[in-house]
Amino acid sequence: MQKQNVKKSIYILPNLFTSMNLFCGYYSITAAIQSRFVDAAIAILIGGVFDLLDGKIARATNTTSKFGIEYDSLADLITFGLAPALLMFLWVLESTGRPGWSATFLFVICGALRLARFNTSSSSGSDFEGLPIPAAAAMNVSVVLFFSRLQISPEPFKLVLLVLMFGLSFCMVSSFRYKSLKKVSFFKSMKFNKLVGLVLILVAIATEPSILLFVVFSIYVMSGPVLTLVYQKYSKRDKAAQADKGF
Repeated sequence: MQKQNVKKSIYILPNLFTSMNLFCGYYSITAAIQSRFVDAAIAILIGGVFDLLDGKIARATNTTSKFGIEYDSLADLITFGLAPALLMFLWVLESTGRPGWSATFLFVICGALRLARFNTSSSSGSDFEGLPIPAAAAMNVSVVLFFSRLQISPEPFKLVLLVLMFGLSFCMVSSFRYKSLKKVSFFKSMKFNKLVGLVLILVAIATEPSILLFVVFSIYVMSGPVLTLVYQKYSKRDKAAQADKGF
């Protein structure tokens, strides 16, 4: 019989950030129930910051564990799946009846499937397959903040927002390719021009966060289908060129 030594470690620091991510999701749910929709949206965004940091810290400090990965996925499902779905339902989609709750429930289901596929995938490239669930949640959140900032009532646009929920659900389980931030590290040196560009982006977002976040996440969501079409076009061109050479 072969003895296998399985390391079952629970590290405090990265899992503490994951717990804060989960707390943000819980707070967002309670705020949405109390009709504090802007607070609920901001809580999800803060949860996204904690979700980004827990993985970065775990890799930087070499404290990655299977427990942390599973715990992070469960926290993500609450913060980026259930919380934004409930937020959108109580904010505008409740009045649509059955289509509203079916769209928000589909969002949760597709988010869970997206997380499961990511955890079981062996791909280590620079692209994601399907829209990441934090980005889908951020798109919903940015819509709420955008409407609130411009003081626009969401009721006249409820059908558009209903289609948005179905579209985001489809993008999460699709094969669209989205750029990943996994290779971006906060603990490594960067060129001066990149640092200046990052600072300018942060300053621009800080100037009008509600509007610019909506623009940024809209571009990212639409980038998946566009990149997929571009990759397919170049792939067909390469295959045709190889066929011509072989012929």
